[in-house]
Amino acid sequence: VGFATRKVAGMAKPNLIITVNGDMITIRSESTFKNTEIAFKLGQEFDEVTADDRKVKSTITLDGGALVQVQKWDGKTTTINRKIVDDKLVVECIMKGVTATRIYERA
Repeated sequence: VGFATRKVAGMAKPNLIITVNGDMITIRSESTFKNTEIAFKLGQEFDEVTADDRKVKSTITLDGGALVQVQKWDGKTTTINRKIVDDKLVVECIMKGVTATRIYERA
């Protein structure tokens, strides 16, 4: 991802919508930069194209009340943890020992 794209994406304030329909979960991110959506069943691997256009294999599980997503591509792994803390959604993205945290508040 180029420098300018990374800066614009970092300043975006996306809306995150999580819905559950039976055993299918959908996570939709909407922003002026880009909209993305994933739909999945817990524990089942699925193909995903990320906001930065990587093609990954993802698996999402529920661990202690947190959604834990593992993305794998080109021999690399990223883990994304989503959990509710004090009525806010805390999203941690971890790769190679580095953690980026984003906090979402209800609109």
